Amino acid sequence: MATTTLTTTEDRTEVGHAARIDHVSKSFGGPEGQQLVLDDITLDVAPGEFVTLLGASGCGKSTLLNLVAGLDRPTAGSIETPGGRPALMFQEHALFPWLTAGKNIELALRLRGMPRSERRAEAERLLELVRLGGAYGKRVHELSGGMRQRVAMARALAQDSQLLLMDEPFAALDAITRDVLHDELTRIWRETDLSVLFVTHNVREAVRLAQRVVLLSSRPGRIAREWTVGIEQPRRIEDTAVAELSVEITEQLRGEIRRHGQH
Repeated sequence: MATTTLTTTEDRTEVGHAARIDHVSKSFGGPEGQQLVLDDITLDVAPGEFVTLLGASGCGKSTLLNLVAGLDRPTAGSIETPGGRPALMFQEHALFPWLTAGKNIELALRLRGMPRSERRAEAERLLELVRLGGAYGKRVHELSGGMRQRVAMARALAQDSQLLLMDEPFAALDAITRDVLHDELTRIWRETDLSVLFVTHNVREAVRLAQRVVLLSSRPGRIAREWTVGIEQPRRIEDTAVAELSVEITEQLRGEIRRHGQH
């Protein structure tokens, strides 16, 4: 039986993982019958660990993230997130345009159950954390793309989850803005003890950010290989060590794509 187990926050100190994905498979029905998208995925994310999921388009990365988020259920296997429901940040900022930056964050705080009298101060604190102090009253149309993603990050952090799921959140940004937000995400991760599961198809982004890179094969998605990234943080995307490991991982990724193309 496929299950997603959500445990109370009091249990956090009793477990050795922020997420446990145990022999998970996922199929979708279609005109040609059931299509196997993910096949027998087993993966743990440790408390405070930053893991990137890497693979070619269509390999099931986002599907796996949605399963961990509880937005869908596995066809087989189980998923545990002992710290409670994870926070999720998408590629698009998904901010409500009729609300200010601060009110977008306050909405998440309200859903979390925070008293109204405390919400503004907490929203302003989170905006400071993502280096948008003073932006509480700004409307979405007044914010740049990078600023919108910072607000989206603050809104995700407002959910007070120990696990942050990120689905290619910087893919639509220009290279300079993306580089700045890499720095910001690394800083916030180190300051908050969050566990992060980050989906990308950008090899250098994966190496620049993660402690561990997990490569998924093309459909059906299976874990093809993992790398522990022993490069000291903070890293730069142009660092020699980042570039060298990226070349190695890219070769493995190309091999997976070639194998998929032969079927």
